[in-house]
Amino acid sequence: MTLVDLAGTAPAVQPGQRDPLGAALLEDAPAHDDLGTGAPTPPKSGPRTPATRAAAPRTPATRPAPTLRHERTLLRSGALLVAGMDEVGRGALAGPVSVGVVVVDASTRACPPGVTDSKLLSPAARSALVPALRRWGIARAVGHASSDEIDAIGIIAALRLAGSRALRVVAQEVGPVDAVVLDGSHNWLTPPAQGALFEADPEEDADAAARRAAADDEIEALGFAPRVRMMVKADRTCASVAAASVLAKCERDETMTTLAREHPLYGWESNKGYGSSDHVAALRLHGPSPLHRVSWRLPLDECAAGG
Repeated sequence: MTLVDLAGTAPAVQPGQRDPLGAALLEDAPAHDDLGTGAPTPPKSGPRTPATRAAAPRTPATRPAPTLRHERTLLRSGALLVAGMDEVGRGALAGPVSVGVVVVDASTRACPPGVTDSKLLSPAARSALVPALRRWGIARAVGHASSDEIDAIGIIAALRLAGSRALRVVAQEVGPVDAVVLDGSHNWLTPPAQGALFEADPEEDADAAARRAAADDEIEALGFAPRVRMMVKADRTCASVAAASVLAKCERDETMTTLAREHPLYGWESNKGYGSSDHVAALRLHGPSPLHRVSWRLPLDECAAGG
């Protein structure tokens, strides 16, 4: 596929037409002539009183749909492949941390309808989007780091490891990614500039030290270092990041549901490893499973912790 700069291929917006990048914003805006939509101005209904406010029908708030505006900016600046990236499972007490990646290029069109931050969608809505998201963009993957790896190298390093695994999968399909849009304000993907990627603890055991060294080697073996653009709430505004969040959430949820059958005491089929009241109660009663993050300060009673 020949990659061309989108700026040279996108049709100009003609008078009377809506810019597709702003379409979602216009659809959610009030219908009046100030927007230039041609919609009639609604009649004034007089001053609103507490009684009329209470009687007025309530409509659910809508958000502008995520767009490719930020990805297209990176493509116009010289990137050929741009990936949206988001994590799930960072705050869980058990199970892996997972990082989704969706790659787009200049040929990628608008994301499937309904895509947004996975946390804003019901489980059924997320699952319904997966088939379309597996066809959208030019590559996608979800990388994982296990609870054992989290215990050995820490959650930030584990996020980097999971992200590098996802990038390796898409690179095998479409080549190295040039730029990543990463949700949040902390760049956990880029390795430290100098020294070992993960600081060694002189008191750690041989197994943890070996895992740390293996993680160092695996990330260095990726062979490319995309530039990273941080964006707070990118999973709500950036289409590739929103898509990555949905794929990562669905895959990790499915993993936790499967693991719940092997470890049925903790309710992972519903809490997905997070610290819900039933999960905490089971931890205090039964102690941790082999898939809990034991390096964390788990909510354990003394009898369970010492058992």
